[in-house]
Amino acid sequence: MGNNETIGGGGFHHVAIRVFDFEATIRFYTEVLGFREKTRWGEGDRRGALLDTGDGNYLEVFAGGREGPKEEGALLHVAFRCENVDEVTERVRAAGREVTVEPKTAQLGDYAIRLSFFKGPDGELIELFHTIGEDKL
Repeated sequence: MGNNETIGGGGFHHVAIRVFDFEATIRFYTEVLGFREKTRWGEGDRRGALLDTGDGNYLEVFAGGREGPKEEGALLHVAFRCENVDEVTERVRAAGREVTVEPKTAQLGDYAIRLSFFKGPDGELIELFHTIGEDKL
């Protein structure tokens, strides 16, 4: 999908936001902007969904946000496609960056994924994301 030899694959996978009205947000992005819901998981304030923006990149929407405008905005993290999450996480750690979520396997709806999180140089939260199996997110 990409050609970044350092992290394998590469490219943006998704940007994540936390929202107050989950269903209204999903409707806005699907009905107004034409995004397509790819998968959904969780319940209540622990719900999430990946919306395909049209080119294989996603907007990840999480419930549980507070009402009203947020000084810092709704952006949670940026995720990059990465075929070797464990190896790249060790490179990040060796570069002195704080790993906030160790590499792990998780389930997003029908998809198994491998991920990790770390802080970039200005504290930005970065996720390494790899779909396990043939059907890729």
